[in-house]
Amino acid sequence: MGVIPAPVIADTKSAMADDDRLEEFEGPVAPREESVAQEQLARREGTVTAEIFEAVRVDPENLVQPVRLKPEDAFCFSCHKGVSCWNKCCYGADVTLTPIDILRLCRRLGLKPREFLERYTVPTIWEKAGLPVAKLKMRGEDGKGPCSFLDEVEGCTVYADRPATCRYYPLGLAAIKMRDVGGKAEFHFMVKEPHCKGHEEKKTQTVAEFRKEQGVEEYDALNSGWIDILMKMVSWKTLGGPGGKDITPQTQKMFYMVSTDVEAFRRFVFESRFLDIYVVDPDAIEDLRTNDEALLQLGFDWLKNVLFNEPTIAMRENVLQQAIARSRTELGGV
Repeated sequence: MGVIPAPVIADTKSAMADDDRLEEFEGPVAPREESVAQEQLARREGTVTAEIFEAVRVDPENLVQPVRLKPEDAFCFSCHKGVSCWNKCCYGADVTLTPIDILRLCRRLGLKPREFLERYTVPTIWEKAGLPVAKLKMRGEDGKGPCSFLDEVEGCTVYADRPATCRYYPLGLAAIKMRDVGGKAEFHFMVKEPHCKGHEEKKTQTVAEFRKEQGVEEYDALNSGWIDILMKMVSWKTLGGPGGKDITPQTQKMFYMVSTDVEAFRRFVFESRFLDIYVVDPDAIEDLRTNDEALLQLGFDWLKNVLFNEPTIAMRENVLQQAIARSRTELGGV
């Protein structure tokens, strides 16, 4: 897809290329003594804003209205077959797929995640966070053709399971991580691209009404852990990554596996030493065998623990003590 202005990650075949080495997983070396230094750096993080869902194409002419919209704010917009720009937004679109987007589309198409990724996406780096994501592949050699799911007459053929970016349009969603404040704040903004005539329609709705109509609440709830990680990494990237270090290829691979291929992550959990290393409730373990959404949440918790030392998942006590001893040895301690 030629229009993506970011380097493509090397492994385009699989979200987890090391399936045959799952048994080698020994868990992260955590917590290291250097975690104290990481926390001190974290407290010095500045206010960071990042647009999670924005315009449907990368174009310097895109007109983003720099007004923070509240849920009760109203705007005029409608998209339907009768509008003169019908389907134009589906050409050369720049659509980053969230974990829930991929789950929903895989189910609709009857595809396994790996098959879906190879057929309909291209991996790239989300530069704001330095983490890999999957983008929806457009037709055409230059990547400016129609979306693979577009029917010229009927429109989107996967409309009920369309990605979050498509649901939000023409609204954008931005998240803010405030200095010295835990969590994040979110707000919406308006995107007015030259091609879009939907803004000339007379239909009026509030932001809250539009969100409900487009069904984004469920998407936001299920994607929240993923967005938290992206925002944290946007903040950390100004310091060169967690602990002042660059993001390693292994970290990128872990994030991509959890975010895009729930089946690969399930193999990782059940076929490696993961469950010997981490404390997971027995009832939850059985649910994780079939519940993709629950498995995603476990993946986000695991990544937060590995990347940021957050207490979102606990290591077993004997493993923890071994990890501390190993880290002290590596750091030259006693």
